Amino acid sequence: MANYTRIEVANVMKKTGLVPLFYNADIALCKKVIKAVYSGGARLLEFTARGDFAHEVFAELNKYALKELPGMIMGVGSVTDAASASRYMALGANFIVTPVLREDIALICNRRKVLWSPGCGSLSEICKAEELGCEIVKLFPGATYGPEFVKAIKGPQPWSSIMPTGGVSPTQESLQSWFSAGVTCVGIGSQLIAKDKEHKYNLKKIETDTRKALQIIESLKA
Repeated sequence: MANYTRIEVANVMKKTGLVPLFYNADIALCKKVIKAVYSGGARLLEFTARGDFAHEVFAELNKYALKELPGMIMGVGSVTDAASASRYMALGANFIVTPVLREDIALICNRRKVLWSPGCGSLSEICKAEELGCEIVKLFPGATYGPEFVKAIKGPQPWSSIMPTGGVSPTQESLQSWFSAGVTCVGIGSQLIAKDKEHKYNLKKIETDTRKALQIIESLKA
């Protein structure tokens, strides 16, 4: 079961402003990448479970994080049904992220007080998610809507907490545009955890880029 309540997870999302996204079927590699973002200061990671036997990989990674990375909050993304959400929560997922708004996932996560963040693309979907108890709404795909969409939403609904995913880069320009628009946090995947020309992960660069992104976000929030 989860080690953090949905309110605790939401507070860390709001405080740090960054949720790295990553998936790989290689458990040993995943551990190295997670350690890199952790060393860079990240305290959340969304494991985007998109492969066969992904739940087995997540189970091992969560055990590793609990033992070796104090304060690291592991969650699961790309969850598309309530059964999958239950499976990952049984394996200790502290938050569930979905590409679409599904009420069945909302109910099962709320029952266990686990934060869930559904992918929404309209004001109506955002309102529905909040009515179902969502703390932080995922704007997906972020690149399709952009910061101006967030700014427009925050006008009539300043209480809405939004996390764009897709189309966010760990650069001053990108982060400033999103946080100036009013986002609560951002989800960044391959732009942060990137492969080099040889299709390998540069762990030191991942750590450095994570640290820089968090520093930029902290300055923007200040």
